[in-house]
Amino acid sequence: MTRPPPLAMLALLVCLPAMAAEPARYELDPVHTRVMFSVSHAGFSNPIGTVSGSTGVLEFDQDDWTTARLEATVPLTRLELGDAKWNAAALADNLLDADNHPEARFVSTTVEPRDATHAKVCGELTLHGVTKPLCMDVTLNQLKRHPLPPFRRTAGFSACATLSRKEFGIDAWKSVIGDEVKLRIEAEAVRRSGEGLDEAPPQETPAASEPTPTP
Repeated sequence: MTRPPPLAMLALLVCLPAMAAEPARYELDPVHTRVMFSVSHAGFSNPIGTVSGSTGVLEFDQDDWTTARLEATVPLTRLELGDAKWNAAALADNLLDADNHPEARFVSTTVEPRDATHAKVCGELTLHGVTKPLCMDVTLNQLKRHPLPPFRRTAGFSACATLSRKEFGIDAWKSVIGDEVKLRIEAEAVRRSGEGLDEAPPQETPAASEPTPTP
C-alpha cells in the first residue's frame, strides 16, 4: 500500500476537527464577591442586607457560555443588616437558623446565553436545609488581566434573582417580613494560579513617589 505524500498527510491533519478545549477554571474572590438582598419591612421599606465572603469555583469559556458551571457557598453567618440586634434576629432559629444551617449553596445546572455578555443561569439553591431551583440573570462585566499584582485573569459578573422565603421553610413573621426576597450579586472570579493563562504584567509602573494600590 502506497503511503500518501507528506503534504497530503499534513492536509489531512489540518482537516481533522480540533479537540474542544476545557473551560478555564476560576475561584471566587471572597473579598470582591458580595450577595445583596432586600425584603419588605411591613410595607414601609425594603431594607437591604449583604453577605460577604462567598467562595466557590467557576468553569467558564467566554466563547461558549453553555459549558459554564458554578458552585458557590455563601456564609450566612456573615450577614449584615446594619444593626447587631437585627442581624441576630435574622440568624435566629425561627428565621435563617444559622446555627444549624450556616451556609447557603448554589450549583448551576444550565446556562442559556442571550448574547455575548448576558445569560440565564439556572441551578439548585440549598438554603435553610431546603433545596429548590433558582434562576439568575447574569451579566459579564469584564474578563481580562487584573491591573494589580499578581496580574491574574479575572472575570467580573453582576447577577439578580428573586426567591420566595417560605419555599425554603423560612416563614416566621409573615405580617412584618415580606415573602419575596430580591437578590443582587456582584462577583469576581480569579483564574487559578499556575494554569498558563495569566497575562504579562503591564509595562507601566507607578512613580516612586506614588504608593502602590492594593486590591
